[in-house]
Amino acid sequence: MSAVPPALSVSPLPEERKALLARVVDGLDSASLWWLSGFTAGLAQAAHPAPQLALLQGAAATGAPLATPGERATVLYGSQTGNARRVAEGLASELEAAGLAVRLVRTDAYPTRELASERLLYLVISTQGEGDPPDDAIGFTEFLKGRRAPRLPELKFAVLGLGDSSYADFCGISRRLDARLAELGATRLFAAGEADLDIDTVAGPWRTQALEQARRTLKPAASAAPTATVTPLRPAAAAPAYSHAAPFQAEVLANQSISGRDFKGPAFGQHGAADKQVRHLELSLQGSGLSYQPGDALGFVHRNPAAIVEPVLEALALDGDAQVSLQGHSRSLRDWLAGHRELTRLSRPFLAAHAAQARASELNALLAPGRTSDLSALLGSHQLVDVLRRWPAEWEPEGLLAALRPLAPRLYSIASSRARVGEEVHLTVDVLRYQAHGVDRLGSASGYLAALAEGDHAPVYIEANDRFRLPADPARDIIMVGPGTGVAPFRAFVQERAETGAAGRNWLFFGSQHFNSGFLYQSEWQDALRRGELDRLDLAFSRDQAHKLYVQHRLRERGRQVYDWLQSGAHLYVCGSIAMGKDVHAALQDIVAEHGALDAQDAHDFLTALQSEGRYARDVY
Repeated sequence: MSAVPPALSVSPLPEERKALLARVVDGLDSASLWWLSGFTAGLAQAAHPAPQLALLQGAAATGAPLATPGERATVLYGSQTGNARRVAEGLASELEAAGLAVRLVRTDAYPTRELASERLLYLVISTQGEGDPPDDAIGFTEFLKGRRAPRLPELKFAVLGLGDSSYADFCGISRRLDARLAELGATRLFAAGEADLDIDTVAGPWRTQALEQARRTLKPAASAAPTATVTPLRPAAAAPAYSHAAPFQAEVLANQSISGRDFKGPAFGQHGAADKQVRHLELSLQGSGLSYQPGDALGFVHRNPAAIVEPVLEALALDGDAQVSLQGHSRSLRDWLAGHRELTRLSRPFLAAHAAQARASELNALLAPGRTSDLSALLGSHQLVDVLRRWPAEWEPEGLLAALRPLAPRLYSIASSRARVGEEVHLTVDVLRYQAHGVDRLGSASGYLAALAEGDHAPVYIEANDRFRLPADPARDIIMVGPGTGVAPFRAFVQERAETGAAGRNWLFFGSQHFNSGFLYQSEWQDALRRGELDRLDLAFSRDQAHKLYVQHRLRERGRQVYDWLQSGAHLYVCGSIAMGKDVHAALQDIVAEHGALDAQDAHDFLTALQSEGRYARDVY
């Protein structure tokens, strides 16, 4: 989350230095702030030495003297939604509890010049889309792949990848970084871990191995208590009262369609197209104690709708009422499938198990090396029921449940600011409906949310997104690019900036297929323009003219102004699909190259620097 410097009753800093400090910490997350506090303490110690001064490294003070690279472990993490960060923080805490010196660093805050002197490195990294690094690890990944990466003959390392096996290139970035570290001469302590959505199944044993290896490699940190302390720039956040394992039951206050009407042709009077419906949900957090910031997400512990569960039972000719005992729990098969197993997202392990069960050579061939594109196409076009129908097989309930992945919570960008809505949280949900293989299909989580009525309760929790925060300096301008439901967090941003009186300008790029049916929150944006809460609004409706028109085209048209805003210190945000994010990034690189008179590599470096500074943030999915 962005740094908010604490109010100091007495400060030795002159006013201009206070302003400079505010700019330095602007956009930094907790790990970076802890590192900065330790760094400044080290400078103070060098000027006026204090015996046994503790350096705050990562998330907490070790209480130990400053460790040399050979005496400490560095835990490095790259995280898109926070899962890799949590695993890395857990490992750092375990190392610290064992009396070992540890440094916890986010990849974009890691000084790459220090890599050559590292002796023990643990890397925890999530996968973005098809094998790509998360945004905060792009710079580190490019450095490691590039010619400037040093030889690492004295480094010992281990890598943990977090991914989603419904993608063909499962944990692709962690595999490549693991191989690259070994290629540079580093010693792999043990095999890389590859965690699926049930993260702890792999992450738990991996952390145990990491702790054991660190105990063998490092000296215990000195136990003497420090005689001086370092005050953090911001106190550590308390553990959340609710999580995906123990969600809060939030009452539904409103659930309404915000897809517009088609005022022309046979669809007149209908809310959007039959396969395109967007809903606005408002839920109460009264009494939960839950708090969120603009940029955070709301997690849902949903259930698969009956329209998804019943066809699976029919395809397998299984009795949904039959009781099945698994992992110490006994439920009906129907309840297992509805509330505890993934039915719309396939995975490579299940496909391998089903190929063996069905004796399906065609399916088995798709899993072979070199068939990544074919497997990706299958994973993107088939649900569980499609595979069961295409390659029939007999499954016993226990075997089926063991082969399927646990049902994972879904995250939705929060579309409201607490400063405006109080003890509520708002969402913008695209209800996924489509036809595949001649059958109507419904999205699992979006179908569940669409069916909620006022007065119903939904199990929810807050998922913080520290990488997607408004500038700490309210005078900074912001540029927001959010087509479709990607506009949700920007509704929260504009509300927050209006309620807090932020002086910076707000510029929104929004797009959808049609003006009439897809201009989400149209009246709100018009009101925001009139009130001066939104300074600029650029729109792109891709199907309302002969040629396709997307937000990246509007960005290119406004390239001179976009570049000028960035040069003047504006923060840039992108939210929406991964494909859109790549197209927007390419447009931004062209804009920077053209208007900054830079070649392609320098334009690329310009955007990478913006990301490292926290001034270019993406929330893509």
